[in-house]
Amino acid sequence: MTSDTLTRSELHEAWPVLTPHERLEGFSLLGRAQAEDLFEALSSPSQFELLAEMDPQEQRLWVRLLDPDDAADLVQQAEDAETRDHLMGMLDKSVRAQVTALLAYAEDAAGGLMNPNFYRLRPEMSADEAIAYLRRQIRELIVAVHYAYVLDAQQKLLGVVPFRDLISAAPGQHVTDVMNAKPVAVPADMDQEEISHIFARHDLFALPVLDAEGHMKGVITADDILDVVNAEHTEDIHKLGGMSALERPYLQLGPLAMVRKRVGWLAILFVGESFTATAMAFFEHELARAVVLSLFIPLIVSSGGNSGSQASTLIIRAMALGHVRLRDWFRVARREALTGFALGMVLACIALVRILAWEYLYRAARHAPLYGEHYVLVAVTVAASLIGVVMWGSLAGCMLPFLLRAFRLDPASASAPFVATLVDVSGLVIYLSVASVVLHGTLL
Repeated sequence: MTSDTLTRSELHEAWPVLTPHERLEGFSLLGRAQAEDLFEALSSPSQFELLAEMDPQEQRLWVRLLDPDDAADLVQQAEDAETRDHLMGMLDKSVRAQVTALLAYAEDAAGGLMNPNFYRLRPEMSADEAIAYLRRQIRELIVAVHYAYVLDAQQKLLGVVPFRDLISAAPGQHVTDVMNAKPVAVPADMDQEEISHIFARHDLFALPVLDAEGHMKGVITADDILDVVNAEHTEDIHKLGGMSALERPYLQLGPLAMVRKRVGWLAILFVGESFTATAMAFFEHELARAVVLSLFIPLIVSSGGNSGSQASTLIIRAMALGHVRLRDWFRVARREALTGFALGMVLACIALVRILAWEYLYRAARHAPLYGEHYVLVAVTVAASLIGVVMWGSLAGCMLPFLLRAFRLDPASASAPFVATLVDVSGLVIYLSVASVVLHGTLL
């Protein structure tokens, strides 16, 4: 491998499957500009692993390349105080102070995401004075230019000026004449998921972060929140699959770590499914007398589980987007009850046609019954059970996220496997209870 055959994009694409030594070898072959672009594009865990392969003098060069917020993310990757102190010691004194301040905030809060460097203006400046002042700041800060922030003497936010509006303003026009005096801002303790919703709602490039007194502490940029959105979505998808969220890429986790992430929920789901055997034992007499009922158990319980998983997924996503709130639980329950009933009716019709048609074709070919003498009642039992089970599955699937949210838990924990397990047990009870009523006096 030579520098003539390797580009930044090629190395970045191959990064997840390379060993730490291969990553450093490829990184060292890049030109300085490409190497800087790649290092800044890497996630904090990947940056940390790459630095671990370098000698201390080389580490210092790359750590100092990072903005304060990215440096804080890097320091948080260290598991011991000695490594953290080592990384902090590589930073300039002023940057170290900024990183220390950032580390005081929760990692998933606005304060932990923000960059403390931003462009400041005074309200009494003219447009020309503001542009000249921004030129000096740009040479020092090297921060992406989207907005300039108008602060008073106490560093409280007065307004926001898009850079384009400032350039197009008349030379003598004051900053206060072109600024937005009611900017969208977020408190330093706001959760990152809520911040992502604000970015999407207002279509912004950056958001100012304020402390409790209204002092401006930093800005969160759109590229920062994109990483957050990706991490949040990944975590939710992992939970929906019935496992703990992975903190690192799949191929970078060892077998033992993967087992630890998956065994907890798997064991809980196994215990839950074991109650299916308990339910079947309770109806052992009915099953022994009407063995034909056991043929449709997988059909019934899987239909209920599937409808519950659909409802759960829809509500969890609606909650994440802010389309559904805790107070909407009754509206959602009513909608899902009606939807579940309609879906159950559709599946019930399909089941009726399938059972009766199969019985007719089997008798025509073999001159013997397939589902027994009372196959019509069996078909009615399956159809009625499907309506009840699908309706119940939809209700259970949509209400579990609300229940978890009410207890301040993550609604994504109402994963599809968990809902399916719950509906498997209850669906079996519904099916066999319907059978005992419909088939009473015939098969039972």
